[in-house]
Amino acid sequence: MVFQLFKTASIVFLSTALAVPVVAHNVEISNEVAATFHIEPNHNPKAGKSTRAWFALTRRGGSSIPLSECDCALKVYAVPRTESAEPVLKPELSAIDVEQYQEIPGANIIFPQAGTYELEISGTAKNDSFTPFKLTYVVNVVP
Repeated sequence: MVFQLFKTASIVFLSTALAVPVVAHNVEISNEVAATFHIEPNHNPKAGKSTRAWFALTRRGGSSIPLSECDCALKVYAVPRTESAEPVLKPELSAIDVEQYQEIPGANIIFPQAGTYELEISGTAKNDSFTPFKLTYVVNVVP
């Protein structure tokens, strides 16, 4: 009886643990470039507070694209966004090292208010090693 109860409890715990969403990095692909995106802390930035966003860029085949090889730009738009909308922010990208990634594009961002924003990173290769790309990520900013 005790074994059966333990077995049932273990199955319930395991199935519940597997159903809980885990915060992970977002991955998007444009042409030959993929980017793993993360914004700190845990994809939950706060309005008026500095937060760091980073983009681990890779070309087809998996080799990393350091910021030194990319003419990259980051724009932040308020959502909803019209086609003629101007960016709310244009944070300067700098080369950062984070987790296992070296010299990837990163930026410190201060979102002006709570709400939904779209981060758009675009770039062209300085050495023709990848085609131009444009990737967007939606971010919800809390008060």
